[in-house]
Amino acid sequence: MIDLYYWPTPNGKKVTIFLEETGLPYRIVPLNIGRGDQFSKEFLAINPNHRMPAIVDRDPPGGHAPISVFESGAILMYLAERCGQLWSQKAGEKYEVVQWVMWQMANQGPKFGECGHFLRAAQNPANGDLSYGVRRFENEVNRIYGVMNNRLYDRRYLAGASYSIADIICYPWAVIWESLKQNLDEFKYVKRWLDDVGSRPAVQKGMNVGKELGADSSTLSKEEAERRAKILYNQRAMPPPA
Repeated sequence: MIDLYYWPTPNGKKVTIFLEETGLPYRIVPLNIGRGDQFSKEFLAINPNHRMPAIVDRDPPGGHAPISVFESGAILMYLAERCGQLWSQKAGEKYEVVQWVMWQMANQGPKFGECGHFLRAAQNPANGDLSYGVRRFENEVNRIYGVMNNRLYDRRYLAGASYSIADIICYPWAVIWESLKQNLDEFKYVKRWLDDVGSRPAVQKGMNVGKELGADSSTLSKEEAERRAKILYNQRAMPPPA
């Protein structure tokens, strides 16, 4: 059984898609990031970076003691190796996938996340003029869609002919193009890929996991919204354990 510490964000949905695709048994452990569950002593023992997702494999192969893994890319690699699915281990094919997993972790996820952050922050006049930050990250998001588009023009999936964890890790972020002020008509090969991947029943199910958990931000009081913003956006270094 895989315990998945989860909240319904693009990073969490990467893992639920994989689990639904492979049929590995799993249990959702809700980690309410707005409430601050990620800073609990119990969770920090699993993920010192106090971010979700993270997993604990309670019954790993070979009778090994429970194994915990944090960072979505590492989680997908661990699970794909564990069940022998969605990641070819042939040398050339293996690293075709690896490079796109690394690319997502270093480029697509961080840049899309920063773009969303500045777009939201710019709605509050108290944050001052954020036009440069918005322009910077909107342009970077556009560039990244272009990278994907140019990759997909002559192949069905990001790592070649076969659907893999490279597609799974990129899909939940790529699908939010509209909220990031992008025009998908500029990227017809990405659009085709999104339709293709999004038509998979396991992807649809994985994307819907935990949809009842997220709070409607429009219903939050000003005080609660400010408290959550401080938790999510204005963190500084945590002190070491006493």
